[in-house]
Amino acid sequence: MNKDKERLQKLIAESGHCSRRAAEELIKAGAVKVNGRAVRIGDKASKSDIVTVMGRRLEFSRKIRYIKLYKPRGYTSSLADSHSKKLITELLKGVEERVYPVGRLDKDSEGLLLLTNDGDFANRITHPRLQIKKKYRVTLPHVIPEEIIERLCAGVNIGEDGAREMTAPCEINVVVSEKATGDKKARTVLEIAITEGKNRQIRRMCSAVGLEVARLKRTSVGGVKLGMLKPGEHLDLTEKELKILGQATEKKYTPPRTPTKGKKL
Repeated sequence: MNKDKERLQKLIAESGHCSRRAAEELIKAGAVKVNGRAVRIGDKASKSDIVTVMGRRLEFSRKIRYIKLYKPRGYTSSLADSHSKKLITELLKGVEERVYPVGRLDKDSEGLLLLTNDGDFANRITHPRLQIKKKYRVTLPHVIPEEIIERLCAGVNIGEDGAREMTAPCEINVVVSEKATGDKKARTVLEIAITEGKNRQIRRMCSAVGLEVARLKRTSVGGVKLGMLKPGEHLDLTEKELKILGQATEKKYTPPRTPTKGKKL
């Protein structure tokens, strides 16, 4: 047995093509071949083999990138979407490597989005077991009763069409709470910290208790903050930021040699 052989999903993730879980789906779909032969979940290969995904050969020697981007509202997190005119790929000026988002932010939301070509990194950041904390600044055009905040903190059902899908307990801090006075409209600003990654989770949580979200911005992931980035800008993660994520994901990461700052919109 060749000791250099690894499970295909791990090898594909290491190539930077996609995350390990996404690689498993590609294998199941029959999109992966090794030396021209179709493979199954559980099969192994080495970096000396010819591994193709949908006919495209994977490269196993590349520069690893870990990037944080301020995704503006109106942009789609997908790298390709025929229904969207604004993709985050337009914002990655100067990034030659094929990176992809670690998790997503919906089109109407903004803030911190991590991108990488390290599949294992992406898998660890999004894996439910590690419970990576994500913080959001949520603006609502109401004054929120304390009992509603308590319900959100305890967990609410965000299932649709009668399905039950409870959220895990979360942390909520009231940043601003203002009643309507004169020409000034009522508003509440919450900082919500969750450790899950359900689709449109914050919006669905608020909807479940009758709240309307006016603005939603993700401010941190795993202790890495949006910082002074402006909408449309990106930076390579620093050694300090990678150390913070390494502690959260139980693995050490090495930063690129020359961090670069992206252009503004």
